[in-house]
Amino acid sequence: MDILVNNAGIAITRGVDDLTEADFDSTIAVNLKSVFLCTQAVLPAMRARQWGRIVNISSGAARGAGAIGPHYNASKAGVEGLTRGYAARLVKEGITVNAVAPSLIETDMMKGQPNLVGRIPLGRFGTADEVAQAVMMLIGNAYMTGQTVAMSGGMAFN
Repeated sequence: MDILVNNAGIAITRGVDDLTEADFDSTIAVNLKSVFLCTQAVLPAMRARQWGRIVNISSGAARGAGAIGPHYNASKAGVEGLTRGYAARLVKEGITVNAVAPSLIETDMMKGQPNLVGRIPLGRFGTADEVAQAVMMLIGNAYMTGQTVAMSGGMAFN
C-alpha cells in the first residue's frame, strides 16, 4: 500500500450533560484509534519502499467549538496530533503525513440542517469532491508534510 486516506468518523450528538463514557469511548475508537491502527498497519510496506502518503481526515471542530460536542472535538484534535507526530518521525523515510480538516461539507451528516449554511461566508456547504481535491493535492506534493489543510468556506483562517 502506497497511499492511505484515513476517513473514519462518527458523530454522536447529545447535550454535554447527556454524553456518556460509552459515547466518548466510541467516538475516540472510531475517529482516533482507527487512524492509529490503520497507519501502523501500512507503515512496514511504506518503509520498505521508502515512499508513502498518509492523509488523515480531521475536522474544523478540532480547532473550534463545533456543533457536535467536546468528545468529537477531542477526537479530531487527536487526529491532527497523530498527523504531526507521524510526519516528524517519517519524513526522512520518504513518507509524508498530512490532514484535511473540512467543516460543513454536504454529506448525510448535514442533511436536514440547511440553517447552518448561514454560518458559511461562501454561502454554501463544501462538497465531497472539493475535499477529495485537497486530498489529491497532498498526495501529489512530496514537500508538504505535517500540515492540516482547513476547508471552511471562509469560517476560519489559519
